Amino acid sequence: MEQDKYSVGLDIGTTKIVAIIGKENEYGKIEILGIGRSKSLGVHRGVVNNITQTIQSIQQAVEEAEINSGLKIASVVVGIAGQHIRSLQHSDYITRADAEEVINEDDLDRLCNQVYKLVMLPGEEIIHVLPQEYKVDGQAEIKEPIGMYGGRLEANFHVVVGQVSSIKNVGRCIKSAGLDLGKITLEPLASSDAVLSQEEKEAGVALIDIGGGTTDLAIFKDGIIRHTAVIPFGGGVITEDIKEGCSIIEKQAELLKIKFGSAWPGENKDNEIVSIPGLRGREPKEITLKNLSKIIHARVVEIVEQVYVEIKNYGHEEQKKKLIAGIVLTGGGSQLKHLKQLVEYITGMDTRIGYPNEHLAGDTDEAVASPLYATAVGLLMNAVKNHGKEIGFNKDEEQLEEMAYAEHDKGNMTSDNQRSERKTVFDKWSEKLKDFLDNAE
Repeated sequence: MEQDKYSVGLDIGTTKIVAIIGKENEYGKIEILGIGRSKSLGVHRGVVNNITQTIQSIQQAVEEAEINSGLKIASVVVGIAGQHIRSLQHSDYITRADAEEVINEDDLDRLCNQVYKLVMLPGEEIIHVLPQEYKVDGQAEIKEPIGMYGGRLEANFHVVVGQVSSIKNVGRCIKSAGLDLGKITLEPLASSDAVLSQEEKEAGVALIDIGGGTTDLAIFKDGIIRHTAVIPFGGGVITEDIKEGCSIIEKQAELLKIKFGSAWPGENKDNEIVSIPGLRGREPKEITLKNLSKIIHARVVEIVEQVYVEIKNYGHEEQKKKLIAGIVLTGGGSQLKHLKQLVEYITGMDTRIGYPNEHLAGDTDEAVASPLYATAVGLLMNAVKNHGKEIGFNKDEEQLEEMAYAEHDKGNMTSDNQRSERKTVFDKWSEKLKDFLDNAE
């Protein structure tokens, strides 16, 4: 099978790197063809801090996915998270040359492209420009302006911004691992694609993805993304606390958390004890489950409260912005016992655990439909969705470059401008990123 037929999502996390290969089946669901995971060693709180190790981990995950599926991976869609991500609201407008013609795709592209020109802080770059709602000639709350008449088209945008150097490092790792970078997507957006239903997005919902190094938040209301945030704490700090609090090594702390951990201390009796083998020649350690839960509880409360502050910042307490569907928890950290109850207790909002099986084909392996893989499945969905566009884009790339150089030589930029006007925002962004990476080397 050629790479044209299938797509790949690559989730570079703080604890694990996952590569998932899949394709769309005839029912529009996603069929998983292969999956590979490896321990992630060079990533800290969602940001690459050791390029060599990250490249090795990516190669390992990709190889495993290739062996699993018998397919070759060329291009991947990758997720980005980390504490350097921030989002802002922005509104912009364009005046159309001819109000007698209906608004079309090109007008929307032109409006989006204009937002990409926003001046950011030094060292920052726009990752996503997400239109929220449009206004045509002052008529507000329009979801789909295509096909309407109007002279002035404006929109409110949710703009996601990240650090250039972090984006560049991710791109560098992908390239050095021998892969092509198809697209970069914000991880909370990917997770929400995989886990949330359309009804929940309409009713209003907060998706909390608790990973190893970061906790990502995405808020939807009326089917539109309203707020995103990345909080630089995750399951890793809980393990860290257990390690410090019980004076044991990290591997043991992680196992303790998974096997016996609970977010609700009242659950355990005082006399429940776990014995942990000591280091060579030392006595085993005895730890009460009540203490373990207390340590976990303290840290989880802190994470959930920070997320709740973000939900309040979005304006959840206003009647119009109320999140009727409450909270969906996903990511590896969401598998902690009694977490759902604790989140409901702190926020007073309905909560469920989100499994990424919403869009997967019926016969998918149980293991893949675990909250652990929410982001990876979302990235794969993203890759499948952008597939058609991408193939054409790769073919034209060289011609485009040649044209651009030819135009430069003539000093006549007009037709080049028209061309770039017609290219989609995504193509432009990819090209910008590619140039960026090439110059960086």
